[in-house]
Amino acid sequence: MIGGKWSAQVLVELGEGPRRFTQLERAIAGISRRMLTVSLRDLERNGLITRTVYPDSPPRVEYATTPLIEDIREPLEALTAWARLAAPAITAARRAYDGTAAARS
Repeated sequence: MIGGKWSAQVLVELGEGPRRFTQLERAIAGISRRMLTVSLRDLERNGLITRTVYPDSPPRVEYATTPLIEDIREPLEALTAWARLAAPAITAARRAYDGTAAARS
């Protein structure tokens, strides 16, 4: 349910409060519009977020977490923080591995 590449980041961002689609898109580096849409739909389907449409002109849509997320909020935020800190080391490890794998071929 939250193991997808983008789901955890969406949930952490929504942990700061309700957000509109474009706010989420700007806040999550590297996510495409399509993947954000897919992630939001999956999270809504699983009852982890809500989607509220306001009858403004043009219509305004906001996403927010549900109470279901409260039990995993803290570990999720810790995992996301670790991933951000570890990103340079992971990237370096991938480059080193890819270079070694290419040499083995």
